Amino acid sequence: MESLFDRVRKSARYIKKQVKMKKPTYGLVLGSGLGGLADRISIKGRIPYSDIEGFPVSTVEGIHAGNLILGELGGKRIVAMEGRVHYYEGYTMKEVTYPVRVMKALGAKSLILTSAVGGMNPQFEPGDLIVITDHINLMGDNPLIGPNDERLGPRFPDMSQPYNRNYITRIEKVALDLGIPLKRGVLAAVAGPNLETAAEYRFMRRIGADIVGMSMVPENIAAVHAGMKVLGVSVVTDEALPDCLEPADIKEIIKVARKGEKKLCRLMIEFLKRL
Repeated sequence: MESLFDRVRKSARYIKKQVKMKKPTYGLVLGSGLGGLADRISIKGRIPYSDIEGFPVSTVEGIHAGNLILGELGGKRIVAMEGRVHYYEGYTMKEVTYPVRVMKALGAKSLILTSAVGGMNPQFEPGDLIVITDHINLMGDNPLIGPNDERLGPRFPDMSQPYNRNYITRIEKVALDLGIPLKRGVLAAVAGPNLETAAEYRFMRRIGADIVGMSMVPENIAAVHAGMKVLGVSVVTDEALPDCLEPADIKEIIKVARKGEKKLCRLMIEFLKRL
C-alpha cells in the first residue's frame, strides 16, 4: 500500500497540473455557512474534491460546496477549502485531515480555520466572532494515532501553542482598527452530529470551554504536526446555555453564520493584507 506521504504528494502533483500558479503561502478552510468568503477570492482554479484522488467528499448537502480553490485573497496566494468534511460523516481522522496535508505539500506554511460554533460563555451572543486561543479535544480520536511518518511530522508534536499567538495579536489589532468586535475563546470539539445535552454543555463550561463545535481541532492537530502556524476564528451561531436551553434550529444556525461571515470577510481580507 502507498504511504500517506506518497498519497499526499500524488494529490498535490495533480492539483499543480490543473492550476498553474506559484506556491500558495496560506491555507484556508471555510466552515458551515461561511462559504461566502470564496466569492472574494481572485480565483486561478477551482477543483471539485471528487476529482482529487484521496480527497474526502462532503455529505452535508447545501452547506459545504466541496471545491478546492487556488488564487489570491488580500494580496496573498492561498489554497482554500470551500467546505470541509467532518468526523461524524463516517470518515477517519486521517481522511478528515487529508486536505490539510495536501495544503502543506502545495506550499502553505500557515492555516486559517473558520467554523460555526455554539456559544456556552454567557457573554457571547449569536453573530459574535471568536478568535480561538486554545482547544479541548473531546472527539475521542486523534488524526496522529497509528504509525508516524517523520516526513509528515514528529511522533510527539508540541501543543503548547496550537493557535499562533502572534496571529492572535495581529488579528485583534485588525479587528480593533476595523471596529469589528472580536472576543477570545477556548473551543471544545465533539464528534457530533447531534447537538449537546444541557448536562454536556454544563460539563464543558466547567472544564474551561467557551464555545463548542464539531470540527477544527483535527485539522489543527494535523497542521501543527506538519509545522504550520494556525489561526482559528469562529462565528457563534446559537446560545448553548444549559439553564435556558431551547431546541436548536439548524436553518437558523446557518442563517446566523451567513450574517456573521460579512464581518469575517472584512477581517480575514485585512488580516492577510497586513501579514
